[in-house]
This record gives sequence, structure tokens and C-alpha cells, in this order.
Amino acid sequence: MEPEFVKNDRILVEKPSYWASGPSRGDIVVFADPGGWLDSGDTPPATGLKRVLEVVGLYPAGGHLVKRVIGVGGDRVKCCDEQGRVTVNGTPLDESSYLPKGTVPSLTDFDVKVPQGRLWVMGDNRGDSADSRFHMGDPGGGFVPDDDVVGKVFALVWPWDHAGFIHRPSTFRAVPDAGSAATSGAR
Repeated sequence: MEPEFVKNDRILVEKPSYWASGPSRGDIVVFADPGGWLDSGDTPPATGLKRVLEVVGLYPAGGHLVKRVIGVGGDRVKCCDEQGRVTVNGTPLDESSYLPKGTVPSLTDFDVKVPQGRLWVMGDNRGDSADSRFHMGDPGGGFVPDDDVVGKVFALVWPWDHAGFIHRPSTFRAVPDAGSAATSGAR
């Protein structure tokens, strides 16, 4: 999720907002590995204090990933339009507020309809992110089950000089819900 987060950053995850409804487009979420997304070497065994904190829910057990939600159930997510942008339900995303300058939204073309109860997720470090695009050929088609989501990242707390709250980018406000007039031509 670089540049938003880098290795060894510490984040706070909020769970209650998803008790009533699922993740929204643009949220950065923590989710359990839906199957084969992480190499076994990516999750070192927990020892000592970490194991105790896992048991009481203050430290995540291994096997979790952090990605940005691009599409939710029913959405059509496509890359790329004539100007090289990712579109959701026919609306192009202006990703300049969270992608590093000069980043191409995707080097992989795709056109997917997100099944109900699933998410399409992408990392902000698009050229080096094993996200939904990378797993399109796997069982599950690269979609993340809503039930695998642990919660929404709402703050970066370490290192102190980068600490702050995380907000959903405004570009996702313009995306119409799936099935609206703007998306009636979607497959």
C-alpha cells in the first residue's frame, strides 16, 4: 500500500462501522488472506508477547493484507479507458490523490463484475501489488469475500512523523451505484 503505508508502519483498524453495512469504495481495509495471496514466508510465526496480544484481539494474527476497495458487490470495474484510467460503473477514477505521481493505474487490462458479497481491491503501489488483478486466474477470481474483512484502516499511528487519520478519497463519491442508469450497459 505504498506510499500510504510502508513496511513496519502501525495502523489502527476500526471494526464497528462494518457491522451494519459492508466496506465502501475507497476504504482501505485489512482482510484475511482469501486463499493463496500470501506466501508462507510473508507471515512469520508469532512468539511471546505477539501471541498473547493476538489471543486478546490487540494484534492481528498472521495472514492479513491491506488494500484499497475499488469495487463492491454489483460494480463493474474496468481498466483502462481511453485515457488510461480505472472506471467503476462507467465513471473514471481520478486517483491522483493517492497514487504516486506518474503511476499508471494498471498495467493489466481487466473488465470484471464484482459478485454480491465480494470486493475488488487494489494496492496503491500498483506496479508491485499482488491484488485482485494478480489473482484473477485463481479460485475466487481475485475477489475478496466481505466476510474476510477485519475492518477499515482509520489511522496511521507509527512512525509519529507520519501519524494521522486516513480518509476516503473524494473521487469515489462520483461513482453511481451498480444498476443505475449510468451502468445499465454493464455485463
